[in-house]
Amino acid sequence: MDSKDAVKKLKSLSSKEARESNERFAILGSSMLGVRVPDIRALAKGIGKDHLLAIELWKTGIHEARILATMIDHPDHVTEEQMDNWTKDFNSWDICDHACGNLFDKTKFAYKKAVEWTSREREYEKRAGFALMAYLAVHDKKSDDKRFLKFLPIIRRESGDDRNFVKKAVNWALREIGKRSAALNKAATETATEICNSGKGKWVASDALRELRSDAVQKRLKAKK
Repeated sequence: MDSKDAVKKLKSLSSKEARESNERFAILGSSMLGVRVPDIRALAKGIGKDHLLAIELWKTGIHEARILATMIDHPDHVTEEQMDNWTKDFNSWDICDHACGNLFDKTKFAYKKAVEWTSREREYEKRAGFALMAYLAVHDKKSDDKRFLKFLPIIRRESGDDRNFVKKAVNWALREIGKRSAALNKAATETATEICNSGKGKWVASDALRELRSDAVQKRLKAKK
């Protein structure tokens, strides 16, 4: 399958209902076809991993074609330059999250870029840094706590950014790190408390504390010991 075939298939899967659903979740854009994510994922499964096709699909600028690209690209073939270029193209929160959770978190540059992108000015580029932290906390089962402890000062530093898609990602990263282990739960809780006391990023911290201190989370962490 080449990029033209893939786009043709995506168009055949589009629907008014999917477009309306995207709009309800603030996923907007003139390049959007309106294809359900499960349908894109099924198409990706049929294609398999194909780095060159992923590059071509991204170049189309079509929203769903770019989501498909994040699903079929091979993380071992992804370069830092590609990651930076794709991140600059982010124009919605879902493209950002698909790229980070389907592909970028599996590359050898993931931890480096998670830190680097949190200093970016554009909303979705900055979100990408924290989305990457959150996905790494969930998907990277092998890394020790030290790698995630290094993220907490950055979360504290950027917690005052009140832009919607940034602050939600900061909160998300803090919660996922704090649910990873008992030690990280303690550290994340301390970070959230410090944020609350600083007077900035109160929602980020208070919302995270509710989950990190919840009986459900504490029970899961005790079961891990």
